[in-house]
Amino acid sequence: QVQLVESGGGLVPAGGSLRLSCVAIGTIFRFDAMGWYRQAPTNGRDLVATITTDDGTVYADSVKGRFTISRDDAKNTVYLQMDSLKPEDTGVYYCNAKRGSRGYWGQGTQVTVSS
Repeated sequence: QVQLVESGGGLVPAGGSLRLSCVAIGTIFRFDAMGWYRQAPTNGRDLVATITTDDGTVYADSVKGRFTISRDDAKNTVYLQMDSLKPEDTGVYYCNAKRGSRGYWGQGTQVTVSS
């Protein structure tokens, strides 16, 4: 059974940086795409960034130029480097992975940016 395990969240002041990691356990096969979504306290789960097997990336407009997504297929891991963090980046960050028609979610990691 595939499990996605996130790490790297925490409390950081505005302007700071965090690096999130998500490792896929229980599979040796690559995912077609991996990504990160954010859920703020009063919002739904919104796309932050995704990356495909050919390193194609998509970013939410609000994080362009500040966040960088990358993946290491040998480790079945996706990363999210978050720089110049803002209070509005606060939320639970969920890892997502897609293979064919199947999608998987992690349990989420909390990111809190203080003003």
